[in-house]
Amino acid sequence: MSQLETSDENFDLALIIEIADGSDEFLVESIEMFLQQSPEQMGVIHGAILAQDLTLVASAAHKFKANLGFFGMTTSQENMLQIEKLAKAGAGINEIIEKYNEVNAALEPSLAKLHKIMAEKQALL
Repeated sequence: MSQLETSDENFDLALIIEIADGSDEFLVESIEMFLQQSPEQMGVIHGAILAQDLTLVASAAHKFKANLGFFGMTTSQENMLQIEKLAKAGAGINEIIEKYNEVNAALEPSLAKLHKIMAEKQALL
């Protein structure tokens, strides 16, 4: 395993590492897919918030929270669940924006660390 830090308060890669079962190639591919999809998924949620389309906010948040859990981003996953619940309940858009901003703030440093881990693993392939 890498000497890089694979967990912190924002993410824990234990599940994906266990699933990879020693395969750096699988780990790199999984991280790469997450890094590509995360900005897209956050963009869908952001666009839905701007359009005040709470049905789309709830649906997109529901889909993305599973990915966050897969990468051990439990705080962001919980916040995404709250976004989903708020949207389903027809909550005020400002409350949803607040939770979205919390996820976004936590996600950015985690994505940077995942880029670093992916680069290190790619160098070993």
